[in-house]
Amino acid sequence: MKNKPDDRRDNVDKIEYNIGKTIQNIELAEDVIEVTDDYKTKETLKAKNSRRKEALNGMREEIRDEAIDKRNGYK
Repeated sequence: MKNKPDDRRDNVDKIEYNIGKTIQNIELAEDVIEVTDDYKTKETLKAKNSRRKEALNGMREEIRDEAIDKRNGYK
């Protein structure tokens, strides 16, 4: 069984898509936080948004890494 070759040509596009969706989820959660009176829901969404923001930092770092790899000749 052969491994698939590492095809990273569309990695940046995939990461950018995930960044957009993550930002969208953060905004939707913030809208719910504003209108709900349920303390547990607010705290859960705040915790999720905190993790999402950490994930955004990681995804942005991945894009920088991809740019460096591309500059160094990795296809």
